[in-house]
Amino acid sequence: MSPASTGASTIVGAAPLVPAVDSTDSDSRMTPGGPGYRRMSLALFLAGVATFALLYSTQALLPLISGEFGVAASEASWTVAAATGGLALFVLPMSALSERFGRRTVMTASLAVAVTVGMLVPFAPSIGALVALRAVQGAALAGLPASATAYLAEEVRPKALVTAIGLFVAGNSVGGMSGRVITGWVAQEWGWRVSVGVIGAVAVACAVAFRLLLPAPRHFRAGSLRPRVLLGTVRDHLANPLLRRLYAIGALFMTVFGGVYTVIGYRLTAEPFGLPQGIVGSIFLVYLVGTVSASTAGRLVGRLGRRGALYLSGGTTAAGLLLSVAPSLPLVLLGLVLITAGFFAGHAVASSAVSKTAAHGRAQASALYQSMYYVGSSVGSTVGATAFHAEGWGGTVAVGLLAVAGVVTITVLGTRAARVAARRELVANAH
Repeated sequence: MSPASTGASTIVGAAPLVPAVDSTDSDSRMTPGGPGYRRMSLALFLAGVATFALLYSTQALLPLISGEFGVAASEASWTVAAATGGLALFVLPMSALSERFGRRTVMTASLAVAVTVGMLVPFAPSIGALVALRAVQGAALAGLPASATAYLAEEVRPKALVTAIGLFVAGNSVGGMSGRVITGWVAQEWGWRVSVGVIGAVAVACAVAFRLLLPAPRHFRAGSLRPRVLLGTVRDHLANPLLRRLYAIGALFMTVFGGVYTVIGYRLTAEPFGLPQGIVGSIFLVYLVGTVSASTAGRLVGRLGRRGALYLSGGTTAAGLLLSVAPSLPLVLLGLVLITAGFFAGHAVASSAVSKTAAHGRAQASALYQSMYYVGSSVGSTVGATAFHAEGWGGTVAVGLLAVAGVVTITVLGTRAARVAARRELVANAH
């Protein structure tokens, strides 16, 4: 078992791994069915709901935002890209704060600021002001993803870690789904401003419940805020070939997802479909598929191994992209189901592998993954919208297929590297 999989915390950047608890106390970490596990799971599930509901609250509303402010899809898409870009930029600094002040403290503060900004978003007087508010909101939300996975790595037993992270990712999918469905129907009756206000109110309720439910950490040990120590930890993670591959995989999966779901509203409201805004919002119910695929990622890895699970996730996503090109609504919906299932499974597998691989500074390891992941979202949103403007839906699909090809290529390289390492070990043992 690797040091990362012991669940022990560490002082950031220290040379040896410093265990948070001794071996006799390690059994106090949470496990399914044990004390605190359900409260913890529900709390982080709700945090995931709030995070994704806020982060993508404008995505299903882009055609309406384009109409009110008189801007093209590529400009309106910045209301999504600014939020994900702000998260990508600030996730590493926020993870450093969580190493010093605690995971629960940082997550609580992040949600508090994000929901406050969320109540201001409906009053944005211009597209520029809306993009700026969304950037601030994304930066505030940066404290959630890396802190949550670090919390789980410290407080949950290793065998239950993939399942626990899968539940958090499932909360992301429910938040993304419910946010888009709610905004679609509310906007159809009262406009996009009221709909994002409703999402803000839902996020407030989730934030309060999260703080009341999440158990206090028992295995956290404060680390250092010294920049040199932080940079050393980041350098160590970036020097790890496996972590680099996982970071790239997360970014590429999110490039597909960000592009598809930023543009899909434009495609479905235009001919030959011509769907009303409420129905377009309901399309995001396919996120429920992501809830299932993310929460079962642990079993998928158990059967196929990590790389096998990534191959399956990439293949499923590619099949969905190809199906979505058809001028048939049922086939488009089936394509979205496959894209969503493949994406959430791949994300859960890659993010949990990061937590297990990091030998120290888990929050920074997870933060780097989240940073690349949301860079992928920003790139997918802007490039996917630009490709749609230039070439239609086929252009967006082409961007997605290139990203999936990247996932498969990186996974193949990882498979070859693992085989070479195994042969070298075999030769070394033989001598």
